[in-house]
Amino acid sequence: MTKRTAHGTGGRLTDAAGSLAAKADLKGRTQTRAADLKDKAGALTVQLREGANRAGHHAQDRAAKRGHTAQEQMTRARHRLLEQALRTGHAVQEGAERAGHLASEKAVEAGRVAEEHIPRSARGALRGTRRHSRPVLLAGAALAFAGAFVMGALRRGRRR
Repeated sequence: MTKRTAHGTGGRLTDAAGSLAAKADLKGRTQTRAADLKDKAGALTVQLREGANRAGHHAQDRAAKRGHTAQEQMTRARHRLLEQALRTGHAVQEGAERAGHLASEKAVEAGRVAEEHIPRSARGALRGTRRHSRPVLLAGAALAFAGAFVMGALRRGRRR
């Protein structure tokens, strides 16, 4: 029995000695701990990179969607403005046509009234001017200019 006990005690002593030796190996423990920390840091780095990539892709997708939305809104606004400009242009054109027709009608009416008040002897000359209205208008403009010139000269003569 003594041998067994000695052997059992010796085994325990060997284990204790090995345990003490492992605890005493500070350099080995430090290296093991450093390797563990390095592995954890590497894994954390990979996780952070993946998270950053996901966040970047998410931000890029959101920016692209917002860009498309803004582009669509600008297109709709441009179409609304073009439609409004066309409606305004048509309204102006219609107003100008109405004004032109009204002016033409007024001119015809004024001509008719004037013709009624012109002596019969001068009506033939008036009808002739309708056929050759441009030369008559030029002659009328020249007479109006000459009349204005004469009136100006007369006024200047009175002032002196």
